[in-house]
Amino acid sequence: MAGQVKMTAVVSGQPHPAGGASRTTGAVSGKATNMQPTPSLAQRWRGSRNLIPALLFLGLFFFAPLIGLLLRGVLEPVPGLGNYEQLFANSAYSRVLINTFSVAGLVTLFSLLLGFPLAWVITLVPRGWGRWIFNIVLLSMWTSLLARTYSWLVLLQASGVINKALMAMGIIDQPLEMVHNLTGVVIGMSYIMIPFIVLPLQATMQAIDPMVLQAGSICGASPWTNFFRVFLPLCRPGLFSGGLMVFVMSLGYYVTPALLGGAQNMMLPEFIVQQVQSFLNWGLASAAAALLIVITLVLFYFYLKLQPESPVGASNGR
Repeated sequence: MAGQVKMTAVVSGQPHPAGGASRTTGAVSGKATNMQPTPSLAQRWRGSRNLIPALLFLGLFFFAPLIGLLLRGVLEPVPGLGNYEQLFANSAYSRVLINTFSVAGLVTLFSLLLGFPLAWVITLVPRGWGRWIFNIVLLSMWTSLLARTYSWLVLLQASGVINKALMAMGIIDQPLEMVHNLTGVVIGMSYIMIPFIVLPLQATMQAIDPMVLQAGSICGASPWTNFFRVFLPLCRPGLFSGGLMVFVMSLGYYVTPALLGGAQNMMLPEFIVQQVQSFLNWGLASAAAALLIVITLVLFYFYLKLQPESPVGASNGR
């Protein structure tokens, strides 16, 4: 009996099994973590060697021409910022900049207004019908850009189908001038850019959980309130990414403005081509191209600032 009591006392004096096991497990895991081998410098170098071909390609075909472009903008014909001063001081050059930004803004606006309901329809209709509509949108992207632009040239001209239809219905008395001006450029480019709005926007809408919208209705939100306060904010990533892509692409578009706009409504890409081919003014052309690059980078930075999941946006949110 005394031996049993002594044994019980010894056992009761031991630490709790769970606590001891947890401390032992923590110590073992800590030692295992500390004992994990760190990659040596040679191993890191072997892993980084795979990036050398890609870095060489980027350096040779992207960074080197970009540096040359920036240098030409400040070195030719004389060193300084004279080329950039001409872009903003000369009234003709300033008009080119105004045309470029106004057309890009209008094309982005109309593409969003037309692409949003189209993406919404693709999301709402049954999957089979949605796939057909989606393929039709993609088909317009696979068609030749030159063919699409010429088709709009035929449709919008004075003797085109649109003017004839409007005159037949009695809406207008004489043909509207919709080619060789910015009106035709905006119409043609909006049609071309709509797929670039639909693709990211439809993917964003498809990822929205319908239960979220049902929860808004259950809480008493009207359909309009549910749309503007719940659905539209959830579509913001697709709207921002599509709008940025369309605006940046519109800034650098050449074929459609050249065919539908004409020389009197020149945009920045046409201006760059004219300076290089007709006047051999590489310095001014390089400055205009550098301006496009800087604008693109600034827009992309602000896009990241508006995205909370991006490193820039996350740091801004903190």
